[in-house]
Amino acid sequence: MEVIILAGGLGTRLRSVVSEVPKCMAPVAGKPFLWYLLKYLTRFNFTRVVLSVGYLREVIFKWIDEVKDDFPFEFDYAIEETPLGTGGGIRLAMSKIQGTEAVVLNGDTFFDVKLDTLVEAHRRQPWAEITLALKQMRNFDRYGTVEVDTDGRIIKFNEKRQCEEGLINGGVYVLNNTASMFEGLPQKFSFETEVLQARCGAAGTLYGTVHNGYFIDIGVPEDYRKAEEIVEVINDNLKKKS
Repeated sequence: MEVIILAGGLGTRLRSVVSEVPKCMAPVAGKPFLWYLLKYLTRFNFTRVVLSVGYLREVIFKWIDEVKDDFPFEFDYAIEETPLGTGGGIRLAMSKIQGTEAVVLNGDTFFDVKLDTLVEAHRRQPWAEITLALKQMRNFDRYGTVEVDTDGRIIKFNEKRQCEEGLINGGVYVLNNTASMFEGLPQKFSFETEVLQARCGAAGTLYGTVHNGYFIDIGVPEDYRKAEEIVEVINDNLKKKS
């Protein structure tokens, strides 16, 4: 299996507490957030990690060179010379994928999903081009909600609003590596709008499965301050592997 980690964001909202490094390199309990993502991935049978990088990418290059022998992956990079948006960044990274599909993670989000189970669910659904890991949330206003039918097909994305309960897009995807995935789209575009929205609906090719694992998005200061919770989660993951 191959995985893409989106690590090219500007991190504007986080700069008040973390500066001079990309968001994925924000320190958590003495290690970059990216270290925890990579340790999490060791629980599964990934062979290659493609890092989609842009802003302050030299920081990531240097760190990976120092630690790459600690991980069982081959590392590669998709380099955004200019910002391409979430869609353009994923398209560029998918050009580095050698197989028929890839798992995509956000470099500032940790969602404790059983990725092998997610990939299996994607493969079982013959019409799926993309499968999302969905998270059940309570009392939130930071995320839009996702509606699915009884077969797991995503039929609608709702705008952000105060919700007592609902499913959100957890930012973990399985994508087919097909030429048609990004056909006709401009150089810079939104993955959420131009790809996900375009594929949802009763006859769409977008599916979701619900996962109940720990979730944190460090993209804003108030959640970044809670990020040390991830240490215990990662330690539990490593125990499960052993």
